[in-house]
Amino acid sequence: MTLGGMSLAPWLRAELGMPAGGKPPMRFIFMHKGNGLFPEVMVPPSLTGEDAAKEKAKQAFAVELSGHELPEWMRPVAAHKESLTILQGLSGMMCTTGHHTWQSSLGVYRANERPSSIKWATVDFELARLFPSPFEHIELACFPDGGGNARGNIEGIDVGFSARGAGQPNYAFGSPKVAMRELFKSVAADRDDQTKYALERRLLEFTAGRETALSAGMSGSEQEKVAQYAEAVGEIRRRHERVDGMAEAIRKHLPKLDAKYFADGLTTLDRQRGHAEILLSTLITGMTNVVTFTVDELGTPYTGLPGLEGAGPVNLHDVGHGKSVGAVSALEVRAAVRTQHMTLVDTIIARLKAVPEGDGNMFDNTMLFYFPDNGETHHSNGREWPFLVFSGRNAKLDIAGRYIRLPGHGEPGHKTLGNWYTTILNAYGNPIRHFGDLDMGLESRKVPQVGAIGDFLG
Repeated sequence: MTLGGMSLAPWLRAELGMPAGGKPPMRFIFMHKGNGLFPEVMVPPSLTGEDAAKEKAKQAFAVELSGHELPEWMRPVAAHKESLTILQGLSGMMCTTGHHTWQSSLGVYRANERPSSIKWATVDFELARLFPSPFEHIELACFPDGGGNARGNIEGIDVGFSARGAGQPNYAFGSPKVAMRELFKSVAADRDDQTKYALERRLLEFTAGRETALSAGMSGSEQEKVAQYAEAVGEIRRRHERVDGMAEAIRKHLPKLDAKYFADGLTTLDRQRGHAEILLSTLITGMTNVVTFTVDELGTPYTGLPGLEGAGPVNLHDVGHGKSVGAVSALEVRAAVRTQHMTLVDTIIARLKAVPEGDGNMFDNTMLFYFPDNGETHHSNGREWPFLVFSGRNAKLDIAGRYIRLPGHGEPGHKTLGNWYTTILNAYGNPIRHFGDLDMGLESRKVPQVGAIGDFLG
């Protein structure tokens, strides 16, 4: 058994015959979207005149959501309002913004298509290391069909929006079919799949040994590259060993997944729903405690949106430039996309609430973040970066059930993505002084921007 140091759910430790591990691990879900997220669509329509004036002026205030209506597109998550935070006023001007942003929104630095632009591990990986699991971290994506991350590899495995470390992009599963095949092959019922898995294990053993020996005869950057590759192969081998040790428990608790989610030519909505099922499977079975899910990117060809099924793929880039789709305005298309995302969030939270854990349920030990990968608009400059946060009962941030407007960019008390991620990391045990690059514009104006948001730590 090689799982002793893993933060596994209590039920899974019992299934594996391991000693009780105390509190369940925290789990984190990062769901991000392309094409920006307008701050104005985040605002409760029932704000008082005084608060509405503060909102318009981007002045700091907070109100309890229990006394307010949610925006129409958030109605699918109304049942979870007590767990919801609508967080406004963060900025990310130190990030890459615009059409494609790569690892910027999770790493808080300017990134591009070159791995050398990746400065350090993204925040989701840092959290995964605080709550270890057999797979450490899993990333799912509805890739674009051209440009940006993945460059058209919609059905495959390709560069995602997360990073394991400096110069090390993570890889994301582009379809539920390939995710199911790769993540759950150790418990495959099909004899051919079992044979392929056994052959892969042997190939990995051979490759790891060969590359390690090869690196010994090299020097400098070439040796480093080969050594990194050998380490990556070795980590895959170790992951397989960890999962093999829990195969029976995983098999018992695998949800039944509809075959339609593994078909070729999925609509975007079915691809998203299938990914949500994979996400839930990996969390509930204890394979990971952190999942990052790109629900769409600017170049994702949207199909299956209610009312637009016959319109062909919806071009989000055109929508970003205000173009309607038939008789449906760009703003209405944007709202339909966001509503679809909220149905996914509702599915995820409701399912986690249905899984008993400790004296409550799995959602009690979960945080879910929904945010844009490029800031406030289609052509964002990063002055605002809206977030929805859903916090379970045992989350360590004191923000649930509120609409929070932080001071606008450049104003006293303004906070950045770096402050936000520092707060989350500090709350869960990483004492980092500050996560991410600084905003040089704020630096020149001597606006303090290092450290956590103290008010959120309770």
